[in-house]
Amino acid sequence: MASALDAAGFSQATIGKAEGIVRRFAKHTNLQLSGRPFRVDMQGVVGAALRTLLSELGAREIGHGEASPGLLVIGKLGEAKLDNAPLPDRGDASGRIDFAGKHMPTSRTMATRLAESGLVNGLRVGIAMTLEPKTANLALLLASAGAKVAVYAHPDETDAAVAAALATRGIVVDADANLSGAEERAAALSWLKRGFDVVVDDGSHLVRLAHEAAPELVTMWIGVTEETTSGLTPLRAMEAEGVLMTPVIAVNDAATKTFFDNRFGTGQSCVFAIADVLEGAGLSLRDQPALVLGFGPVGQGVAAHLHALGARVAVAEPDPIRALLAIHAGFTVGSVESLAPGALVVSATGVRGSIKSATLSAAKIVAVAGGVPGEVDLEGAVFEPVAPHVERVGETLVLDRGGCINITAAEGNPIEIMDLSFATQLAALEYLLTARPGIGVHPLPLEDVDRVARAALIARGLPAGLALASASAGDWHSPRYQ
Repeated sequence: MASALDAAGFSQATIGKAEGIVRRFAKHTNLQLSGRPFRVDMQGVVGAALRTLLSELGAREIGHGEASPGLLVIGKLGEAKLDNAPLPDRGDASGRIDFAGKHMPTSRTMATRLAESGLVNGLRVGIAMTLEPKTANLALLLASAGAKVAVYAHPDETDAAVAAALATRGIVVDADANLSGAEERAAALSWLKRGFDVVVDDGSHLVRLAHEAAPELVTMWIGVTEETTSGLTPLRAMEAEGVLMTPVIAVNDAATKTFFDNRFGTGQSCVFAIADVLEGAGLSLRDQPALVLGFGPVGQGVAAHLHALGARVAVAEPDPIRALLAIHAGFTVGSVESLAPGALVVSATGVRGSIKSATLSAAKIVAVAGGVPGEVDLEGAVFEPVAPHVERVGETLVLDRGGCINITAAEGNPIEIMDLSFATQLAALEYLLTARPGIGVHPLPLEDVDRVARAALIARGLPAGLALASASAGDWHSPRYQ
């Protein structure tokens, strides 16, 4: 299946120029392309290629004279502008935090609601997440609403400059990029022993550690909000075994998280990070055979973005429904054994050992999108440096030692996508504090999810009345979010 650019017959030079402009914008700003209004003033074939590529990435073209928040304009010389102004220099870590905050209106709306309710005034909130500018804003918003916030991040998920900048703003930060092994575990336990009323976790690493090593702390919690699929899976297993000791709100399962963060956010950020890293090694995604392992929301986003950048995409998916979805999306579907040789293999499973040693040996390149530790079997591997974030293991190029590529080699998911996810976290926190559900894993009610979606629609320029009226559209389709 040819990409839209290839199908339109653009030359490789033209495609390269258009792709370069788009990727530079994304890297410079850490902003989302899907859903973004755009206008291209650039003339000629490169301008036409830009329109094609942006549209395939999910951006929406608007006409001259139309206005829309977050408008991207590509000028006649290929320069990018945002809301009719030159792209700002985000500067140091503090500047990156401020820039992200300006593009997180939905989270601000939900934080204001929390502040007005008084629910979090004096509440001890622990945030255990990748520490970068968007997470810093979640912490700052909760603190501004009255909470006492402390942040923890794993060493390989810590932007040291952001951690330092956040600490200067009065947030307690326990994050040290230099820790490993026993020191890392000790630091995590020390953070837990600060004592919290609520824990906001990503991957349930700290929640599980508390159950294992400090269960007396868990009994003090009102509950937990969990961000990810990989975090909810073990928590549900703990619930089934009768060992879960706290209420958990499944933030990941809310449509305002999974439908956007996993597909659009992880898809863009991981694939663009892979493209940037490969470019540093003198390679291109274009015409590269690529195999995506898993066709859940993350795999769907990765496959779509790989296709948009010209890779020849195939999918390996054991679930029959998802495999069928991949076929209907136009992708070749088959076994790992038949499709991995000579390909860029991207794991989008969130399961340890997804890229086994045999697959590692057969592939040309391997990378992980989203993910958990150990998703690539690298036991006994000998690494030969090739380029930044690229090493050779045998004959295979391994990107960032199998780390989550959009975190280890880039800035994580785009700002507006994390705005939706963190707004959902704030809605989950409100629900947890008001409903006080019992021990177990609980969904976020649809009315709370809808509240986040309506706030996001208003932030994107939809008139408030129409956004509110959208709630009545539920009788057009059943069940909801089908």
